[in-house]
Amino acid sequence: MGTETYVDEDLSMSVPGELDTNVKMLFQRQYSDPSAIELLFEGVTGIHIIPTPENYDSIILDAIILKNNGNFYWADDSDFHPAKGMENSVNWVAAKKLMWREANDWMGKQNRYGDNESI
Repeated sequence: MGTETYVDEDLSMSVPGELDTNVKMLFQRQYSDPSAIELLFEGVTGIHIIPTPENYDSIILDAIILKNNGNFYWADDSDFHPAKGMENSVNWVAAKKLMWREANDWMGKQNRYGDNESI
């Protein structure tokens, strides 16, 4: 997760006036083609992430991507819809823009941070 707000080398601050929070998510699966995809959410309008408790797995069994009222939503529950309310038990991200790319070379435990240019 990152923003377009930053402090320059001369210690001046740049603060954009538009939505500037972006989120990247990497998903891996046990099937080929694609084995991994990266999602890039730009202009994030909302996010709700619940850490997996100890002694539980972090496997996502189903998920949904939808567009509603100018926002793209990803959620780890295929029954999710923003009109039904934002359930506390569901992980979700909402943003004005969503891009994705195949990331088959990014399998394994290593954390990956791709650039925005190739999405």
